[in-house]
Amino acid sequence: MSRLRRDVPPAPPRIVAGKYRGRPLVVPLGVEIRPTSSRARESLFNILVHADLNGDGTSPLPGARVLDVFAGCGALGIEALSRGVAHVTFMDSSSEAIRTVGENLRTLKETANARVLRTDATQPQPAPSDAACGLAFLDPPYRSGLGPRALAALARVGWLASGAICIVEIAAKEDLEAVPDFTAFDERRYGAAKIIFLRYQPSS
Repeated sequence: MSRLRRDVPPAPPRIVAGKYRGRPLVVPLGVEIRPTSSRARESLFNILVHADLNGDGTSPLPGARVLDVFAGCGALGIEALSRGVAHVTFMDSSSEAIRTVGENLRTLKETANARVLRTDATQPQPAPSDAACGLAFLDPPYRSGLGPRALAALARVGWLASGAICIVEIAAKEDLEAVPDFTAFDERRYGAAKIIFLRYQPSS
């Protein structure tokens, strides 16, 4: 039986597919970061590419404006950039996470296609007039209850376009509190993670 070597740091996450396939990502030091596993990211993006989420046979990825909230090292947003989205806004409250996202973007020469904001996603600054996103990834700390609060706040200040697809990762045994104007339409489990797909449709 092999033993886990505790003196060896875990391998850095790598981009699963697209133009940056296989490229490693730097992870923030001294910050508790839990990047979405490669298996879950691959499955998630396969759904985004191949499932008819728009109802018209097209993928929501090409040319999309995307939010990566509780971004950590930026793995989800950078995976989206690798697969052809137009722009990603990264949000995190940790200065070290924000610094690391910037480093990963500079390494891939993607800074022109990104905005990096240090902000509390439950109290975000208002979105610029042209910044409403059609796709959002939220990966809050497990069992924190921050996902629903962030969804409501981001919608309130204009970060989400009408009809936006929002994807929230929580613990497999955790429930996601309902949020007005957001309807869950799919759910997948990957090991310790549960990924919930919601659509934002404002009532007014």
